[in-house]
Amino acid sequence: MQTAYLALGSNLADRSRLLADALEHLARSPGNRLTATSPVYETKAVGLADQPDFLNLVARLETDLTPHALLDLCLAIEHRLGRVRRERWGPRTVDIDVLLLGDLTLSDERLTLPHPRMTERAFVLVPLADLAPDLPVNGLAVRDHLARLDRTGLRRFVPSA
Repeated sequence: MQTAYLALGSNLADRSRLLADALEHLARSPGNRLTATSPVYETKAVGLADQPDFLNLVARLETDLTPHALLDLCLAIEHRLGRVRRERWGPRTVDIDVLLLGDLTLSDERLTLPHPRMTERAFVLVPLADLAPDLPVNGLAVRDHLARLDRTGLRRFVPSA
């Protein structure tokens, strides 16, 4: 088994419920064991600004899936939870990105590991730092990458009663 870190986000419908459903699907998938989830953060959208705010979290998963099988699982869960890909960085019911899989480095037409933009995104690094601040990514610890990013607009999500 290898340790994988996945970034999950949602900005349509019942965002909290969709993230919980995605985590449940990941945990119940053969060959996987969900070992930790970060707190949930709320952020403004990146890319296309005229859309609802996102909820984001990072999950740690022990998996025996290959990188592409893990990607396929993430895409299948997105589809099952109503994701329709209309435009890049557009609104979505759920998004699941494979950030890291062990210390694997990979780049092909379907998947790049580590995720190519993860160190540029506070909405990924803040929850990842909650789980693994000293984890090395591209030669630096997560906390060191995070120290260079603007966290404006990112706040811990507290569901309303």
